[in-house]
Amino acid sequence: MKHTNRVSPKEVPKQAEKPRKAVDFVTISPEDEGQRIDNYLFRNCKGVPKSHIYRILRSGEVRVNKGRIDQTYRLVAGDVVRIPPIQVAERPQRQHVPERQFRVLYEDDHLLVIDKPSGVAVHGGSGVSYGVIEQLRAARPHEKFLELAHRLDRETSGVLLLAKKRSALVKLHEQIRKGSVDKRYQVMVQGDWKNQRQHVKLPLHRYLTEEGERRVRVQEGGQESHTVFNILQSYGDFTLLEAELKTGRTHQIRVHLSSLGYAIAGDDKYGDFHLNRELQKAHNSSAHLKRMFLHAYRITFVHPETGKEMTLEAALPPELAAFTQDLASGITP
Repeated sequence: MKHTNRVSPKEVPKQAEKPRKAVDFVTISPEDEGQRIDNYLFRNCKGVPKSHIYRILRSGEVRVNKGRIDQTYRLVAGDVVRIPPIQVAERPQRQHVPERQFRVLYEDDHLLVIDKPSGVAVHGGSGVSYGVIEQLRAARPHEKFLELAHRLDRETSGVLLLAKKRSALVKLHEQIRKGSVDKRYQVMVQGDWKNQRQHVKLPLHRYLTEEGERRVRVQEGGQESHTVFNILQSYGDFTLLEAELKTGRTHQIRVHLSSLGYAIAGDDKYGDFHLNRELQKAHNSSAHLKRMFLHAYRITFVHPETGKEMTLEAALPPELAAFTQDLASGITP
């Protein structure tokens, strides 16, 4: 008779956690300067519950320069942080992320600005395994720090700003919070837009559909939202607008335009689905459109290190430029 070795559940080795072997003393680098101590520990102690992080902070087990600190303490370069032995969950095996390069609009030791193509998420999550940031990190393993300074919708193309130092990220986020970063988009809508310059202030509310998809609608009590639209060119049945963001809410441009009765060409969430089908079927000319016509073409901000104002632009992608050219030539879908 053939015997089969069976392993009882009690004999199966545990792989969920591994302890830190001893107290760690970590010297804070300039890249980590400015972070709150609790956020620093969350990032560097993956798998440890937040409640445990806060407990060791309150108990004084975490110390900075041999002194007790609270969770709001902001780290300074050169600080020595004492991290006690704690249980750290084993990290699951990461999915392979393919390297990808993107067209660089500007780069120095502090910033990386790229021209993001349509159809690429800026980061993984919500059913997307990886995005721009993960692919850039895979392509640039030598970069010690690389983070998104802001975000673009998956179907939106154009200027995307990233920070290569934490100090740069903090300063850029401060500018965004103050509303001093000027972000401009080009957007094609169906219809004859009337006002040369129009302010739209409509509150936006985020919600989930029954399928779990994230959506936004205009709703009283929602987040204050403000967009300024300027006419760039009229094409009869279509109008090319410049959208100037005064606030940066999720899907802000798309929902503001939809609520006013102007569908963005190719918008599959808030647009005109019949129009989108017609645009996709226009095979006889380049007036066909298989993506949303929303492009982040310009950003103006103050360089976080030099203090100089910078303006960077990304030209319309070929498929949007061709669609615009056909409209200008009188060719319609």
